[in-house]
Amino acid sequence: MDKENGKKPIRLLIVDDHPVVRAGLSSMLGKHKAVEISGVAASAEEAFAMLSHRSVDVILLDLRMPKMSGIDMLHVLSRQASPPKVLILSSFEFEEEIFRSVQAGARGYLLKEMSRDEIVAAITAVHAGKRYFPPSIAARLSERTHRSSLSARELEILELLTKGLTNKEIGDAFGISKHTVRNHINNITQKLEVSDRTEAASVAIKQGIIPVTS
Repeated sequence: MDKENGKKPIRLLIVDDHPVVRAGLSSMLGKHKAVEISGVAASAEEAFAMLSHRSVDVILLDLRMPKMSGIDMLHVLSRQASPPKVLILSSFEFEEEIFRSVQAGARGYLLKEMSRDEIVAAITAVHAGKRYFPPSIAARLSERTHRSSLSARELEILELLTKGLTNKEIGDAFGISKHTVRNHINNITQKLEVSDRTEAASVAIKQGIIPVTS
C-alpha cells in the first residue's frame, strides 16, 4: 500500500527476452512507490505460466521475442475473460509494428530509451483504462491507420519483392501467373502510396511491414 495516497501499487509483469533489460527494468521500476513487480518473464510462454497463479494489473511487453512474439501473446490474451492491460516497450518504432500491436489489443507503446518517470506515467495511465502514446509514436500510428491494410497474399508477395525476386519467380513460388503477380504489385503500390516495386520494397523494410528479426 502506498502510504502517501492510500492506493495499492500497480502489479506489473515484465516480459522481455533480454536478461539485461529485464534486470534493469525490474530494478528501476521496482523502486517506484506506484509499482510492484509481480514477475519477470523471459518469454511469452513463461509469462502465461506466471499469469496462471499470479495477480497482474499491467504487462510491460517486448514485441520481438523467439517462438511466441509480443503480438502473438496479445492475440492470446485478447481471448481471455479479464486479461491484464498491456503496454508495449520496444527498441523499434516501425509504423507497422505499432499498428499491429494496437490492433491486437495493446493500450500503449513506448521506446526503451524513455525515462523511468515516463514509463511509470504510461503504466499508470494504462492501468486507469487510458491509452498512452508519446507524440512521435502517436504520429506514426495515425499515418499507418489511414493507410489500407495489405492482404495476406500481398504481404507474402511484398516479402519476396524485398528479396529482389522477379514477377515470374514470385509467380512460380505461389503457383500463379506473372500477370496475377503484377496485379498484386499494383495493389501493393497503391496501398503503400508509392510509385513502383523498388520503392514498395524500401518502404516495407523502413516501416517494418515485413518483420525483421532482431
